[in-house]
Amino acid sequence: MINVAKWALLTLLALPVLELAVFIAVAAAIGFGWALSLVLAGSAAGLLILRYAGRSHIARMRVALGQGSFTSLQADGSGGLILIAGILLLIPGFITDIAALCLLIPSLRQAVRLAFGRAIAPARDDGVVDLAPEQWHQVPDPSLPDRREH
Repeated sequence: MINVAKWALLTLLALPVLELAVFIAVAAAIGFGWALSLVLAGSAAGLLILRYAGRSHIARMRVALGQGSFTSLQADGSGGLILIAGILLLIPGFITDIAALCLLIPSLRQAVRLAFGRAIAPARDDGVVDLAPEQWHQVPDPSLPDRREH
């Protein structure tokens, strides 16, 4: 079994070093001023995305939480990925900027949602939870009579 927390921590610790290495490589190729301008432009774009797209998504979250409708939050996976893209753009660096730009392209955003199992079916109001076959198993109830023929 893969320990996801260990890999996530390792990635978070390695990201600043990788971002610095990529920044140095880009600065060597196009010049320090241009590289710094690109990083600042990416952060400004992230701020704009969080300001405009994030505002409407947060308003929808507040309404859904105020009504007690947690399933409607699940159905809006696209808005959440756009918020993540804005946060990634806000973080200075080329690696996070490329990841954010991938999340801003609709077809790639759909691929990310499918890759992480977030292709969420529309929310149901009847209280039924649909699970994939590998997400459940039947447990016999000892208080019920056994109907199978021996």
